[in-house]
Amino acid sequence: MNWITNFVRPKIQAVLKTKKDTPDNLWHKCCGCGQLLYLKDFLEVQSVCPKCEFHDRIEPTTRFKNMFNGGEYALVDAPKPKEDPLKFKDQKKYTDRLKTARANSDFNDAIAIAFGQMGNMNVVVALQNFMIMGGSMGMAVGNGIIAAAEHAVAKKAPLVLFTAAGGARMQEGILSLMQMPRTTVAVEMVKDAGLPYVVVLTDPTTGGVTASYAMLGDVQIAEPNALICFAGPRVIKDTIREELPEGFQRSEYLLEHGMVDMIVHRHEMRDKLVQLLGLLCKQTKAA
Repeated sequence: MNWITNFVRPKIQAVLKTKKDTPDNLWHKCCGCGQLLYLKDFLEVQSVCPKCEFHDRIEPTTRFKNMFNGGEYALVDAPKPKEDPLKFKDQKKYTDRLKTARANSDFNDAIAIAFGQMGNMNVVVALQNFMIMGGSMGMAVGNGIIAAAEHAVAKKAPLVLFTAAGGARMQEGILSLMQMPRTTVAVEMVKDAGLPYVVVLTDPTTGGVTASYAMLGDVQIAEPNALICFAGPRVIKDTIREELPEGFQRSEYLLEHGMVDMIVHRHEMRDKLVQLLGLLCKQTKAA
């Protein structure tokens, strides 16, 4: 009998295979200042760094709970499009990318819609889910925004849209770009019904999303230091070969140049939206 092979090695392997009592994700490193934050405390403050106020990306479920009265809401379904209509494959199959993304989220695609009360008003809230393929705009996102608009009109409720996207979804080609006019028509449907449409731009909002429904709000709100653009600053810098102004294409720069109406801290967002929607709804009724 070999003592090392038959006794020592199994003992070592058993120790290595033993599940850790402490999970690996107890801490979060701030993307703004690099500070290590206790994850539970970080999530309790809506993923905003208490040291530097950096607004990290946030899951739809958490956002919904923070927006609606008592965290209560009903999800709104949207028609599901055909998946992978172009049979697209780059380094991986598009279907495989979707499976991987969905495993890390509670939602099937980069849009989530909910209906509930904010203050004393019924409101439809649509959220782009950056956790799934960078929030990219594909047919599912287009269908979701149309469903949100139709639900808002049916319920005679304001529509609030939180954007977070890397632009159009390249794996769906021209079908992705077709969502720009589709969603623009959906927004006009809400406005034609005399209902407020408010957009909250979060980090990042880029590409075809910025070129369509993200810039059509009656009021344009941005979270602090959010990247908001069509082409990113690196692309522009490489194209014109000049240094860009400090803070270029960030919320504060766009506010200064009239592209957004206000910048609102995430902790104050719900109260500000309740105030704005109340004023907009009163103006609509008065008209």
